[in-house]
Amino acid sequence: MSDNYTNEPRRGAKLGRRNLLRGAVVAGGLAITGAAGFGIAQAQSGAHPGLLHTQADLDRMRQKVYANAEPWLSGWNRLIANGHSHPGWTPRPVATVVRGGGTGENYSLLYNDMHAAYQNALRWRIQNNTDHRDTAVNILNAWSGTLQEITGSADRWLAAGIYGYQAANAAELVRDAPGFDRGRFQSMLRNVFYPMNEDFLVRHNGACITNYWANWDLCSMASIMAIGVFNDDDALFDRAVDYFWNGAGNGSINNAIPFIHGALAQWQESGRDQGHTIMGMGMMGSIMEMAWNQGVDLYSARDHAFARTADYVARYNLGYNDLPFTKYTWGSGVNCSYNEHTVMGAGGRGQARPVWARVYGHYISRWGFTLPNLKQMVEQSGAEGGGGDYGTTSGGFDDLGFGTLTHTR
Repeated sequence: MSDNYTNEPRRGAKLGRRNLLRGAVVAGGLAITGAAGFGIAQAQSGAHPGLLHTQADLDRMRQKVYANAEPWLSGWNRLIANGHSHPGWTPRPVATVVRGGGTGENYSLLYNDMHAAYQNALRWRIQNNTDHRDTAVNILNAWSGTLQEITGSADRWLAAGIYGYQAANAAELVRDAPGFDRGRFQSMLRNVFYPMNEDFLVRHNGACITNYWANWDLCSMASIMAIGVFNDDDALFDRAVDYFWNGAGNGSINNAIPFIHGALAQWQESGRDQGHTIMGMGMMGSIMEMAWNQGVDLYSARDHAFARTADYVARYNLGYNDLPFTKYTWGSGVNCSYNEHTVMGAGGRGQARPVWARVYGHYISRWGFTLPNLKQMVEQSGAEGGGGDYGTTSGGFDDLGFGTLTHTR
């Protein structure tokens, strides 16, 4: 591998992210690769913008769109057709966000507004229309001046994780924009979202450590990492990276991918259903991309196990029935009651979610891997949309999307 990346676990050690160097990583040792390729870091450690998109990414998007180049143009057309990306979006902030528990549930206000902020910020970055910039700033300022808590059922942990990482990504795109109260937004992320993210990773809502699926950990990890970058807080970023390697819950790399079957690898939720499995692909892909843009390579973990998993999940959701499956067992509830999955979970099979292009952009475009199922999935899915293009319920807002525009290389 490379001396220029942190791509091995460092147990009990501070990662020192800002001391890492940019550099090349030589691909090798993975049976599913094609020609060996090189992955070059796109951002200095601590550089901004440096979450899902670097300045180089934004420059590429702009150049390709103005050149009417495909598939970027198709991805752009999906963005501008989405009502969340239109300037003048009116935010609806509340002091208390409630997810789960029935009465008073209002978390759709938060996810709709965060997607509107992200989409408008992205449009501003590409086309330089200040109406979009000002819309994003207005949404984010409204929430940082209002939100005080996130509550509800156990699903409140999901809200704090998913929307924490999305809020930080939207804010990262306008961090230096006129009128944006960056300090207040950083305080909101640090005081409202982060404590819940950390509490979940430490206590898991008082349940058996294996009770919660990989997605629950990954949401919290993504939020902590994104907040760490946006707030220039190395300790938070390092916390997320350390949990990726060493965490006891199902979000760590060894638990999220429990079985490797040669060129393919089984996801922790594969026996559950495909909606949550695909969601997990998106969440782990987001974590890996954000880390990569800060000079830390998680994509290579366990000899690129995530690449094998992406091909595995893509293959089943393309309709193939020839995949290997190893019985998965876990403990649930407070007392770790025994459970098992013996076959693939078919629920939600083949559903559309905008998670594939980002993974493709790394393993196939950056590295030149041969992942036939992932390639087929990207080609079959067409240009990816974002929040608002995949239904009105929360599942359609789990990922920021638009990967065809943002991650095609």
